[in-house]
Amino acid sequence: MPKAHLIAALLTTILSALLCAQENHGLKSFHTPDADMKGEWDFEHDPKLPDVLLLGDSISISYTLMVREKLKGKANVFRPMEADGKKPENCGDTTIGLANLDKWVGDRKWHVIHFNWGLWDLCYRWRHSKEQGGRDKVNGKLTTTLPRFEKNLDKLATRLKSTDAKLIWANITVVPEGEAGRIAGDELNYNAVAKRVMKRHRIPINDLHSTSKKFPEDHFSGPGDVHFAKIGCAKLATQVAEEISKLLD
Repeated sequence: MPKAHLIAALLTTILSALLCAQENHGLKSFHTPDADMKGEWDFEHDPKLPDVLLLGDSISISYTLMVREKLKGKANVFRPMEADGKKPENCGDTTIGLANLDKWVGDRKWHVIHFNWGLWDLCYRWRHSKEQGGRDKVNGKLTTTLPRFEKNLDKLATRLKSTDAKLIWANITVVPEGEAGRIAGDELNYNAVAKRVMKRHRIPINDLHSTSKKFPEDHFSGPGDVHFAKIGCAKLATQVAEEISKLLD
């Protein structure tokens, strides 16, 4: 192939990748149910206690306040907050995570960081979708391929290890049948990749997938919904608090 054709082919590939990124990441937000945003997010920091950071999407938002309550008197539990400081921030996919991790970690001395990404990485999104979060597994584009997910997650783990905090990876919770932008079972493939990354970095895994997989229907917010009702959130919170407690002890 002539050199000019090779350059043209390369430019076409780059343009396609940029358009795909724009199709996915050009979407304004990552959906978090209103029910998970409710509550008192301000709390009094106790300098005598170790500081814990929770990183993740809306699933982690849904159990943050419960984890904070369960670890009351034992640790200060933080999570990223929006610019106004009044609402929790959804950490989105791994690309968003890489772009914002330094800001979220800041200069605080963290004792434990419990982190998760994935549900938005394996999501198909389309800017014209009327589903919350722009989800559309028919017309949409996959946000993050498995190879890219592995590379991103490896970089995130490397950066988090540099904090010297004790780390816990929470694997991706179950994707039910009928989800608008996600294919049930895809989380198994992404969890397998994450397991490989965590093994390389010697980071323990909090298996929230196995727990959520066993949940009955009333533990979910609704049919085909990756989010959980209060009873489901409470069970996840208990498991998260227990795993963090092991490292605090």
